[in-house]
Amino acid sequence: MELIRSNELIRLYLIAINIISFGAYALDKWKAIHGQWRISEKTLMGLAVIGGSVGALMSMYTFHHKTRHPKFVYGIPFIMIVQLVILFTL
Repeated sequence: MELIRSNELIRLYLIAINIISFGAYALDKWKAIHGQWRISEKTLMGLAVIGGSVGALMSMYTFHHKTRHPKFVYGIPFIMIVQLVILFTL
C-alpha cells in the first residue's frame, strides 16, 4: 500500500514539474519577444534537472526557444535520458 502511494506521489510530482517547466520556457520565450526581463538559463536548466526535462524539451520545440544553444539542444535530451534510465531502474 505504501509503495503505491509513493508511486502516485512521484507521478504527481513529475506531472507538476513538467507543466511548470513547459510554462517557464514558454514564458521566457514570450519575455524574449517582448523585451522583458528574462528567466535565467540556470533556472531553465535547473527545472529540467529536477524532473522537468520532458516539459522543457516539448516547450523548446513547440515555441522554437533555446534551439540554437548547444547547452540546451544537447543538454536537455541528455538529462532526460539519464532521468529515464534512473526511473526505469528503480
